[in-house]
Amino acid sequence: MRYVVIGGGIVGLATAHRLVLDRPDARVTVVEKEAVWGVHQTGHNSGVIHAGVYYKPGSLKATLCKAGSASMVEFCAEHGISHKVTGKLIVATDESELPRLRALFERAQANGLPVRMVGPGEAREYEPEVACIEGIHVASTGIADYKAVCAKLAEITEKAGATLRLNSAVIGIRAGEREVVVRTTTGDIVADVLVNCAGLHADRVARMAGIRPPARIIPFRGEYYELRPDRRHLVNGLIYPVPDPQFPFLGVHLTRMVDGSVHAGPNAVLAMAREGYTWGKIRPRDVADAATYGGLWQLARKHLRYGITEVRRSLSKRRFAQSLARLVPAVTAEDLVPAEAGVRAQAITPGGDLVDDFLIVTEGRQVHVLNAPSPAATSSLEIAKYITARLPV
Repeated sequence: MRYVVIGGGIVGLATAHRLVLDRPDARVTVVEKEAVWGVHQTGHNSGVIHAGVYYKPGSLKATLCKAGSASMVEFCAEHGISHKVTGKLIVATDESELPRLRALFERAQANGLPVRMVGPGEAREYEPEVACIEGIHVASTGIADYKAVCAKLAEITEKAGATLRLNSAVIGIRAGEREVVVRTTTGDIVADVLVNCAGLHADRVARMAGIRPPARIIPFRGEYYELRPDRRHLVNGLIYPVPDPQFPFLGVHLTRMVDGSVHAGPNAVLAMAREGYTWGKIRPRDVADAATYGGLWQLARKHLRYGITEVRRSLSKRRFAQSLARLVPAVTAEDLVPAEAGVRAQAITPGGDLVDDFLIVTEGRQVHVLNAPSPAATSSLEIAKYITARLPV
């Protein structure tokens, strides 16, 4: 059986890796348009190994994230990849946040996670500078070097006999009843099964293959700062606010990375390109794709105030610092230096709803991963198992 995987981010590479492990006779090809693996969502995320606190019990995110947090730690340990199980604090800093915090604690318990409610004193045993009237400690949260995970997955997969093509952009797909032909800038690939893990471009790839996606990907840029080296001592691990359950975005938070730096963010603003890591990056096709989509306008009408708040924070370092100071009062604007931004591929339905769960569509001999933002990196090894279990042998 011949398999072609489109997309060399962590989900695509994990899927190819699982295929060569489970089906040693399979002929697997991975195509990636960039010159290195994991350039986009994988290479621009916060490096967190999520526990699965936020997700609806029984959902794909909840089940695959919980399993993935364990399998990712195991993979990193086995292959000498930098990682650490740090635990994290989710803190309420205002009485109005307490009902949401306690509802989140109940959800985490329903997901079978190692969580405890903590008061201000115990919270400060973990994070001496934190502001907190009540919090949740999540023991199984960690951090990892996901770029290194991608490199190792590619190495193992290629050694097992897969063909890995970098600098190979997909320019067309012809899908028949028995086989699929993927046209790329480095030649055609004929396969029996297609797996689309194209991330920010997954809906476009699906349309190339004759699939009508139930949602469209809209890019949201997540902007980060990091603490100056002499201020990194303010954060020991991970400190998060209580999220608003209406949104998939968790709010700006503080994360000590595997290299010891402390990242702050991200916020969430509409990007003017699917790979729009700065305000200045504008791609007319991507802008038109978003602007002509009714689902985005429906979303904007529902959440205009939230969107304005995010844009104002994006444009003001002082406002960004104020959001962080709710968690750690000692943080000031002078402590922050710009860091690399990321772009989240967020699927939105025609009715203007954010797709909350992973969205994986199977049709015939094709599988399309149409919504896999955070916690996809954490869950990637488990998403790969989920996908390969549903592929023709």
